[in-house]
Amino acid sequence: MMALKARPGLVAWLAFASAPRALAEATNTLTLKSNLPEAGLSMVRAFAALAVVLAIFFAGVWLFRNAQRLGWRKTGAPRLAILESRALGNRFALYVVGYEQQRMLIGSSPAGISLLSQLPPMTPTAPADALASAPAASFNQCLEQVLEGPCRTKNGE
Repeated sequence: MMALKARPGLVAWLAFASAPRALAEATNTLTLKSNLPEAGLSMVRAFAALAVVLAIFFAGVWLFRNAQRLGWRKTGAPRLAILESRALGNRFALYVVGYEQQRMLIGSSPAGISLLSQLPPMTPTAPADALASAPAASFNQCLEQVLEGPCRTKNGE
């Protein structure tokens, strides 16, 4: 009788022993569906977004540095201009600077910039060809005469 009682228990034990294996095989399959894009596509989109942001940044830097060349300033002729300049040697120079109708002779040196003389006002009616055709005086003569009066040519005109 004991053998009969052991057989139904053995059958039940075998049924329960094989059940976890069958359940494990059925549940080990990946059944999750993911709506996430592929990793390669995500990396391409991230690098493209980075490239757009960097392009906008560098375009803004370029516009900031080159705004003067693009002409974003007030209309009309500039009122301040360097009319002439002459290098005198190592870090020394003379400049004729015009502001509206005024002209000034300015000296530049390593010690700084200084106003040397006020020059006579520019005459808007004087043609540029007449000034270009006149013989030029030497620099020393002009400098001496600027300190005394207006610069003249060699012929004394």
